[in-house]
Amino acid sequence: MIITFVAVAFIPLILIVLIFLIVRMSMSSPFADAYPVNQGITGLGIDMEEIVVRTDSVYAELESKVHTSPGMLEDREYLKDICNDLSGLSSTLVVRRGNELYFAGSTRMADEIWDKLPPYGYMEPGNNSSLYFEDLEEYVRQLDFIFEDGSLGSVFIVVRVNSGISRRLKADMLVAMILIMLITALLVTLWNKKGILDPMTELSRGLTQVREGNFDYVIEHNGVSGEVGDLLRNYEDMRMRLRENEERNAEQEKKNKELISNITHDLKTPITSIKGYVEGILDGVAATPEKQEKYLKTIYNKAVDMDKLINELTLYSSVDNDRIKYNFLKLNVSDYFRDCVEEVGLDMETRGISFDYKNNITSDTLIIADPEQLRKVINNIVGNSVKYMDKPIKMISMRLLDGGEDVIIEIEDNGKGIASSDISRIFERFYRADAARTTAQGGSGIGLAIVKKIIEDHGGHIWATSKEGEGTCMHFVIRKYKEDIHG
Repeated sequence: MIITFVAVAFIPLILIVLIFLIVRMSMSSPFADAYPVNQGITGLGIDMEEIVVRTDSVYAELESKVHTSPGMLEDREYLKDICNDLSGLSSTLVVRRGNELYFAGSTRMADEIWDKLPPYGYMEPGNNSSLYFEDLEEYVRQLDFIFEDGSLGSVFIVVRVNSGISRRLKADMLVAMILIMLITALLVTLWNKKGILDPMTELSRGLTQVREGNFDYVIEHNGVSGEVGDLLRNYEDMRMRLRENEERNAEQEKKNKELISNITHDLKTPITSIKGYVEGILDGVAATPEKQEKYLKTIYNKAVDMDKLINELTLYSSVDNDRIKYNFLKLNVSDYFRDCVEEVGLDMETRGISFDYKNNITSDTLIIADPEQLRKVINNIVGNSVKYMDKPIKMISMRLLDGGEDVIIEIEDNGKGIASSDISRIFERFYRADAARTTAQGGSGIGLAIVKKIIEDHGGHIWATSKEGEGTCMHFVIRKYKEDIHG
């Protein structure tokens, strides 16, 4: 807007002044070259030579009439014809009779110079003598004659020489000003079109594409500066983010569908088993108390699996919305993990899995953690190990190691292991190293993603090592708590 204002306001003015100066230098001609007037008089756009020649011609004619027929100088019609000859030359005739005005081709010019006109007999005819009145910037030549009634008369040729501008030049300058303003307006319009209108049109087209869901419409903004450039760059940033969000949402939708499919399968399997065992009890298949107890334990275990799956899904929803609620407490590492091991060991015993626990941490070691969420981490890792057991003798071990500033927890199994190509991706949501799911190895593929999230929220980190056919070890680290001695 500032550039537009300056362009419209000042460029035409500057160009007009420059043209005027150029025209003045090229078209002005000195009046003093023709007559001995000691002034720097010029006429702009007027051929001063023509003025001199024509006023000389008029002067010669009037001088002839003075000698041959002075009565003609009393004829106002004749004097009007003479003034017509002087038209366009900023010149006029003034005739004085005695001390009174007898005739004036221009009343205004006559009034201006009347009091300054020289007396009768001041100038002698024929010697081109003249007067220049600097204050009026008017040049005067005089011829004296006698009226028929004997009155003294004088005829004056008055020429305005104050850098006179011709009518033609005025018209040319007017045309030039109009052209300059039109050209300036055209250039400013083209500049605005290129710098504002075209980018805004392109931006409007881009926003239409975005509204219709096309986030691949790129607007080139190189070379566009200022507020419009910032606007185009903001559009590009918005488009890129919207496209990333769309891709992320599409991926999330795909994973959600996969999650629903997995959970449907995982829920269907234990429900089918529960129905089968319940029908067996109702139909009398489990006729003995021992068999009934076995059926009921199986039903209970399947219900527990379903409960774990539902809890996992609920926790995943919290992770996905970043709304896991933590209740961080100061925990004694030895005491806390001893309680966890008792619970896990009992469960492993019922499943026929050997569970080994070793604690290499001093008894006074503390951490800051949420006991419930940390227990979920252990249960998920152990549950994963149980899920992929493939050996006749199933073994899981847990070790607590002192890492200096940290506590290192390792949970190792002798399961089927994980391929080296998959080991870096097992903590991704919905990723499953074993794509060929079986009833025994179901799972939603979100357990380890939840584990990673909880450990990182505790300020730690987790990783895995594995050998195919031999087993997998999960390692995670939590920083020790240290009393602030300055507190």
